[in-house]
Amino acid sequence: MSRAGATADGADRWTWCYEGYDPAREKLRESLCALGNGYLATRGAAPETAADAVHYPGTYVAGCYDRLLSDVAGRQVENEDMVNLPNWLPLRFRVVAPDTEWFSPDDGSLLSYRQILHLHAGTLTRRMRIGLGPGRSLRVVQVRLVHMGDPHLAALRTYFTPDGWSGELEIEGAIDGDVRNAGVERYRDLRGDHLTGHRTGTGAGGLVWLTCRTRASGVRIAVAARLVVSRGRPARAVPQLTDTRAAQSLTVRLDDGATTVMDKTIALHTSRDRAIAEPLHAALGRVRRAPRFDRLRAEHRTAWGHLWQRGDLRVPGEAGTILRLHLFHVLQTLSPHTAELDVGVPARGLHGEAYRGHVFWDELFVLPSMNLRFPQVSRALLNYRHRRLPRACEAAREAGHIGAMYPWQSGSDGREESQTLHLNPRSGRWLPDHSRLQHHVGSAVVYNVWQYCQATGDADFLFTRGAEIVLQVARFWGEFATFDPAHGRYRVRGVMGPDEYHDAYPDADRPGLNDNSYTNVLAAWVLGRALDLARALPAHRRDELFERMALETGELERWQDVSRGLRVPFHEGVISQFDGYGDLAELDWEGYRARCGDIRRLDRILEEEGDSCNRYRASKQADVLMLGYLFSPTELCALFASLGYPLDDATWRRTVEYYLRRTSHGSTLSELVHGWVLARARRSDAWAYCQEALTGDVADLQGGTTGEGVHLGAMAGTADLVQRGLTGLETREDALWLDPVPVPEVSQFSFSFRYRGHWGIQLRVGAGELSITVPPSDADPIRVVLPDRTITVAPGRTSTVQVPGTPTGSRSDSGQER
Repeated sequence: MSRAGATADGADRWTWCYEGYDPAREKLRESLCALGNGYLATRGAAPETAADAVHYPGTYVAGCYDRLLSDVAGRQVENEDMVNLPNWLPLRFRVVAPDTEWFSPDDGSLLSYRQILHLHAGTLTRRMRIGLGPGRSLRVVQVRLVHMGDPHLAALRTYFTPDGWSGELEIEGAIDGDVRNAGVERYRDLRGDHLTGHRTGTGAGGLVWLTCRTRASGVRIAVAARLVVSRGRPARAVPQLTDTRAAQSLTVRLDDGATTVMDKTIALHTSRDRAIAEPLHAALGRVRRAPRFDRLRAEHRTAWGHLWQRGDLRVPGEAGTILRLHLFHVLQTLSPHTAELDVGVPARGLHGEAYRGHVFWDELFVLPSMNLRFPQVSRALLNYRHRRLPRACEAAREAGHIGAMYPWQSGSDGREESQTLHLNPRSGRWLPDHSRLQHHVGSAVVYNVWQYCQATGDADFLFTRGAEIVLQVARFWGEFATFDPAHGRYRVRGVMGPDEYHDAYPDADRPGLNDNSYTNVLAAWVLGRALDLARALPAHRRDELFERMALETGELERWQDVSRGLRVPFHEGVISQFDGYGDLAELDWEGYRARCGDIRRLDRILEEEGDSCNRYRASKQADVLMLGYLFSPTELCALFASLGYPLDDATWRRTVEYYLRRTSHGSTLSELVHGWVLARARRSDAWAYCQEALTGDVADLQGGTTGEGVHLGAMAGTADLVQRGLTGLETREDALWLDPVPVPEVSQFSFSFRYRGHWGIQLRVGAGELSITVPPSDADPIRVVLPDRTITVAPGRTSTVQVPGTPTGSRSDSGQER
């Protein structure tokens, strides 16, 4: 696997290392070495650098957005961004001597450089040796953390050791408020000056502070810092304040071979925080009370240890290391602290500014894993969607419909944040953006609600907030679909599917496609679940909800008709991506690969040539095949049967083969979905796609954008590919379903998860067997449905079954078969 210079350090596979300094890959490293705690995250930038072509320090707080107007291509464009907040990292140093400059990794003085991300401890270590002339050097080691126990604290410890000399070193630690959103080159024409109203000052105990606010949303931000010498000759920090910078400067005496240690601790608060009177008061008090670095680090490690007890996925070899890295970044974005916030799943994590920090459908790939490990986080993320349900209903009304129409891109308040124009960096042209037609995002929200409730048994959520979401989205589909007498079917017109390459028919004067199969099948599923829920609701709750929604029996009867009568187009014996897909021209795939090399962003290549993907049978990512990601083969066949379409194994395999040949994989999610589907349909090729999904961010080949933020859905999805994809683990019908798929490249693995009232269930796969261990408790036994039998596993017991491809049968050392 290509890992862009990273190496695993040690047999335990708990570290991610970079040897040597590589300016061309620095922004990638900054993303992959970012540290966070679910509330706050900071990119892994060098503290002695500022934003430029090589470096991009960035600090982000979950849910902190601001909105600005920009003049683009002769039009005013409004965009809401996750705001780059004041940079707390700056710590620069220089030897006190005539004509010396502040050290920079780009000044040519580096003799050695190593960067180590400690996954288990949640810290980033940098080791540098800086040349100062013949026989003289300075060894610098820095350890950084963003505290997982206290989400408002972060700290940086720096060790200075002179070799071959003694003398004085000037050190300056600062909070830099002169920052803007400038981390994505494609957005260069958009305003990024979100911060204003800066103030700086000093506090008791040698503290400095900086406050500011966002321009439109009015969020107030405060950062307070403490800088102390914790080992070595004491020195007094002198404050140096400007309008946008609060710094502390000191000079320390270094002795040859002796180590001096400098600790910088900061606290960050915003006016969105709970249980504070005012951000500056809270930040000053918190940093003043913060313990010294050693204790901070110990508490931080303990908090991470607790997370890994519940969140680790044990897979041998290099794949296991990358999976741990992926889980690490998921947990830094969505931690137990997230459960206290009003936030969604930012598609690029809290690691950068791509997609402006917006919430798309990526929770579809994130929540299944969270449901089984951190269900309280899943519930909080679903609450984010519920709080924005009134805005989704308003959007449907504004479009002339009823029910809830969730936005494709969401931010602070749930309005549609999808841009109206997007830049093709190849042609330099700004083009219309119609991605807001991806109404399938509402179905994804319902799917997430349903999966969460199946995994947790949270009837309270299902019958209250969950029911409101499910019924309102079902109401939208029930009305949005229209009956076409010519086909004798209900049709969904004027939408976009997940593919995104196709947003209109060739030469059409308006955007939108008809009968996208993924959209229609998922809408039918939503309507079916809404009818199930309407029947399951307690009578008083059903009456209350129906009265509030003005929902009548006739509307449910229409849902029943639509759920069984939606059209799914076919052509050439396969499921069509949308009506008319089979009429499009075939693309010269080999010709474009030979001419262009990387054709993942085929849409940009064709547009630069004056052409369009709308003319071709070419997909950016999985569209029809997403159905095989969301539903097991049995469920999918039953779903098609309920629509009156037979779907046998041969038809599905033909469909898989058909789209495999016509997909450019322009999204990191594409290989993930294809790997998942192929594990069931064509096992021999599954691992090749899984490898691509695993290495998509860590390799970030030419043209990649991980330096602008990680792809959180793909990272969570690769872990879930092992957790649920290779085990066939499902939670439905009040049971655990297991249907393991042996993939030789991942022949053994284990993980723990929660199910209903059971904590710490252990599932192990290896040596041709799958075992499930339920820890002792007073909870009820678990019903486990296997392909050929159903067993029950009581608390305190283990049951072991053969994985398909090995001799049949099962044994239970203390489980019960039936």
